[in-house]
Amino acid sequence: MMSAIGVSEVSVISVVALIALLSASEILSASKLWNRQLSASLNMAIIPLCLAFLAIVVYRVAEIL
Repeated sequence: MMSAIGVSEVSVISVVALIALLSASEILSASKLWNRQLSASLNMAIIPLCLAFLAIVVYRVAEIL
């Protein structure tokens, strides 16, 4: 199964962005800057990236099988 050009680059970028946002969320949750608005803003970015990560994993597993 051949992958489209650019899929691996987008996969890497999205995983790095997910890791960065999850790290920021954890670090900021321990600070006094943490509030509901910041939490909601980060979650709006993290949730779609988690879904994209799940899609990447499913795609890679299907590619192997």
